[in-house]
Amino acid sequence: MFGLDLPWWELIARGAIVYCALLIMMRLSGRRTVGQFTPFDLLVVMLLSEAVSNSMTGGDESLFGGLIIAGTLVALTVLFAFLTSRSRKLEELIEGSPVLIGRDGVFFEKVMKRCRLSESDVEEALREADCPRPKMKCAFLEADGRISIMRNPQ
Repeated sequence: MFGLDLPWWELIARGAIVYCALLIMMRLSGRRTVGQFTPFDLLVVMLLSEAVSNSMTGGDESLFGGLIIAGTLVALTVLFAFLTSRSRKLEELIEGSPVLIGRDGVFFEKVMKRCRLSESDVEEALREADCPRPKMKCAFLEADGRISIMRNPQ
């Protein structure tokens, strides 16, 4: 229960490698994957966690092993938050930046396809903003996957 099956440093290395690999995979999967979870997305996240759990523990089922990995994941989250708050380039690399997807009531189809946005996603965002299409000034796909709508002031 308390004895480690692996050296403590190997648990930290395993946790860090899996954390960074998943961060890269989620970043490559696109904004919408992170921004709005559908039941399918939730299932993928649950399966991902199950798929990598053995990679992190290496078969170690001790209490301390689990605490070391949990501490490593929390420490990496704090470290990345600290680094991205200090570096704009690193923030854009890790978290992304907003993308203009429409202006003056017109949405850019090529940009929407590249961002894997559907027409229904955009229509939903317009309804949530209580903004009819002709009154839309700009629409952005935010780094967190949300769609922001700016209205014309008139």
